[in-house]
Amino acid sequence: MEQNSKSYIRPSSVLPTEPFNETDMLLHWNKYAERLGQKGLKIMESILLINDPVLDGTKITYELPNEGSKLEFESQMNGLLGHLKGHLHNHDITIEVVVNETIEMKRSYNNQDRYNRFLEINPNIELLRTTFGLDLKD
Repeated sequence: MEQNSKSYIRPSSVLPTEPFNETDMLLHWNKYAERLGQKGLKIMESILLINDPVLDGTKITYELPNEGSKLEFESQMNGLLGHLKGHLHNHDITIEVVVNETIEMKRSYNNQDRYNRFLEINPNIELLRTTFGLDLKD
């Protein structure tokens, strides 16, 4: 009788803690966001794509523009953590959410703004524009 009352303790298995880099983390972060969008969870997808998370060791810091988006993110964070831990083979990953209400959304409103943004990303755009005699039209 005494033996039956003892609780069984399952041996803990060693969870993987393989190293990964920020590029791998961003790849799986964006894949998860895309998968949510395909399931119809467009709000959560857009929250995940507001900006890029920052990796520091195994801690991911994610900055959001307001408390409402933080609450929405935290309600779905376990699924994201499970996805990242599984695909990156590291169970030490944690996510810290920071609210920064001064985040400015960069949006292009006209063709000149879009062109300037593309020029920031790739200066060869100017060479392409001049070579083919392209104009910016609003």
